[in-house]
Amino acid sequence: MTEPTGVPAGAEQTLKRVSVATQLMKREKEVSVRVPSNELGSTKAAAYHEEQSPSELRKGYVYRSTERPEKTEITKSLVTDHDEFRNCELYLPMSSNCSAVESSEDSEEDMYRDAEEIERERVLLCGTSSSEYKLSVAPEMDIMEYCRKEWRGNTPVAKRMRKGYEAVAQKFASIRRVRGDNYCAFRATLFQALSQATQLPSWLQSEDFTMLPENLLSKYEWIKQWQLKQKLSRKMGEISDEIKDYLILLRKKWKNISEIKGPIEKQEACDKLFKNEEEEYSLYEALKFLMLNTAIELYDDGKNGRRVPVFSWLLFARDTSSNPCQLMHNHLNHIGHSGGLEQVEMFLLAYALQYTIQVYRLYKYSTDEFITLYPNDPEEDWPVVTLITEDDRHYNIPVRMCQETML
Repeated sequence: MTEPTGVPAGAEQTLKRVSVATQLMKREKEVSVRVPSNELGSTKAAAYHEEQSPSELRKGYVYRSTERPEKTEITKSLVTDHDEFRNCELYLPMSSNCSAVESSEDSEEDMYRDAEEIERERVLLCGTSSSEYKLSVAPEMDIMEYCRKEWRGNTPVAKRMRKGYEAVAQKFASIRRVRGDNYCAFRATLFQALSQATQLPSWLQSEDFTMLPENLLSKYEWIKQWQLKQKLSRKMGEISDEIKDYLILLRKKWKNISEIKGPIEKQEACDKLFKNEEEEYSLYEALKFLMLNTAIELYDDGKNGRRVPVFSWLLFARDTSSNPCQLMHNHLNHIGHSGGLEQVEMFLLAYALQYTIQVYRLYKYSTDEFITLYPNDPEEDWPVVTLITEDDRHYNIPVRMCQETML
């Protein structure tokens, strides 16, 4: 059985619904009275600005999760290669100055935060030269206490959020806030996966796993334009070696943590890993490259008439990611720098890890989308990790499953 050659009916409508809901929720949220908690104060402010959805990547705009749309001219450049992605049209803004973007984000966040909170964040996240002490996942706190501190208003959105948190509290007792720096989806997902890991996934055990960068670069020359941790102008060999090191680190850390038997010791190992900025961000680069590999496999399957999941059609239906080359240039290269994961890319992350990502989408409370699975038709043997989001942009972690739920 093969999939249709076009985008399935209703696919674009799915993305449009996400866009409209996100925009309405954001506008209402701005008039709600919220008091950020003391830990990781920047997380919620950053979440306010992770704005646009995949369906809005159209008509000369380049959207990133934490930026306003840049209404600029679109530069179309061609990547010459000796494969099927030969004419790869890239949609890039004329200006991509990282410092300017950061300055813009800072000024926008300041609108939502007082001087005390800004200073607290600066001390918390930037007050030490050692990356080992930067806080990526905050200590746990009671989930309803967190809700009461964050959502004190009487707007429809505030009431909906409180109802949503009450529903989550039936399953989980506590929440851990995640640092909001455009890696939050990676951070929350990987933290949860490692926290409950009991064995090394089969795809990490493959003998060819660490050869993946070399194998892909031998087929697709355009991958040499992969951007690693804001560093450009690498040679192909350097890219291959560096990504290989990241993949080796991912396998090593996953193996070490999965072999820890005691839950307290396992949690301590995860906390330690996510305080080491250098290792943490190296793991995220490994995840991004695994997503690219998965995207290439899905794209090839679709081109060859093999069955692919519906999200694959949505992924490659975007003007900015009609093939893996564009996906790399216009999306994956920006993750962690000027944008986070779009909702359709959450599906890709789930497929890359072979995990089911279950998300409580609080702004969807009382609808059938309140609890969403990525993918929505997962394999039965895939492990499940659970996240919380208020807006499909920023993700936090629910912890301490209630005893009744466990039974």
